[in-house]
Amino acid sequence: MALNRPQRASKPNRLPVKPGGKYPFQVNTVRHTASFEIAAPINELFPLFSPEGETAWVPGWDYENVMGTTELSEDYVFLTKTHDHAAAMAIWLAKRFEPEYQLVELYRVEPEEKVGLVIVNCFSLGESSTRVEVTYQYTALSEAG
Repeated sequence: MALNRPQRASKPNRLPVKPGGKYPFQVNTVRHTASFEIAAPINELFPLFSPEGETAWVPGWDYENVMGTTELSEDYVFLTKTHDHAAAMAIWLAKRFEPEYQLVELYRVEPEEKVGLVIVNCFSLGESSTRVEVTYQYTALSEAG
């Protein structure tokens, strides 16, 4: 049976812009969470939610390995270019990596656009089934973000 760490509670933020502040727009944070089930054992599925693992199943996924290893760990850094949306480049940093809880949290920084947090947590539903919960949280750094 897989151990699953309790999720932290959070709420969307709306940060006010101070008069004369750097950002001439309302800084917003949005958060979306979705879950789905996949007919695969958790020990085979969870490793696919890593920079190297994504190459096996995400069309067009390509990353630049700057760490010299493909083994994901906390503080692991990698880069992507034009992966999704309009961002030309993203810098990723593994904030938390707890394979014993099938949990990974990654910061995603798109300079001058937005900062994101991507959380993936897998839950065993039996020997051959897994529920995957994915959360995306983004904070705008510009009107385009």
